[in-house]
Amino acid sequence: MDRTIDRPPFEVDPKTQLPIGPRTSSDPAATPLPVVLQGQFVRLEPLEARHDADLLRASSGPTALASYRYLADPPPHSIEDVAAWREGCAHDDTRLGWAVVDTSTGRAVGYQFLMRIRSAFRSIEIGNVRFGPELQRTPGATEAVYLFARHVFDDLGHRRFEWKCDALNAASCRAATRFGFTYEGTFRRDMILKGRTRDTAWFSMIDEDWSRVRAGFEAWLSPANLQNGGVQVRSLEACRD
Repeated sequence: MDRTIDRPPFEVDPKTQLPIGPRTSSDPAATPLPVVLQGQFVRLEPLEARHDADLLRASSGPTALASYRYLADPPPHSIEDVAAWREGCAHDDTRLGWAVVDTSTGRAVGYQFLMRIRSAFRSIEIGNVRFGPELQRTPGATEAVYLFARHVFDDLGHRRFEWKCDALNAASCRAATRFGFTYEGTFRRDMILKGRTRDTAWFSMIDEDWSRVRAGFEAWLSPANLQNGGVQVRSLEACRD
């Protein structure tokens, strides 16, 4: 994984001769609202009680414990656990949750959140992502991230989209890079999670990246690339580059 970023552009202050960031608009991004985001493989629906039973099913099975290892929440054991978790994630000005619904079955097969919402700086994060076994490694999983990115940049007007994960979570780090996020660094001793130290790896996608990243997503998701039930012809990285 390429863990370097280019030096950001700058200007020179004519009075002090010191480098300063380029001028940009101070207009805020639009406030995220609980809207439906429709795709061909999945549909993102604002998280509601009607998703609880499906999410319990998607959170069960032999892979559940491992898939929750790096999340703050433990895997649920009952629909009451799911309801309590969902109610604890009530929509506010810091985060909003969406269920990832399989369009072919109508079942919720995972969830993801927009969080660390800083509209004044036009910066927002995708986080608390959990895809159930039916969604993992499918076109729908990639499309779920694409739908968020498109909404963040094209609808809400953000200039920065963040992805953060435990630095030891190799799968999440690989996913971030595959989706087009750039590694920026690791915050050491960032958190204490489940009684253990967590170093946090930071990734971002910015508005200058988005045109190329969007074209890659759309080429990868096209019927010409996904053949024989969703088998890719070219990788997402190849479609982007």
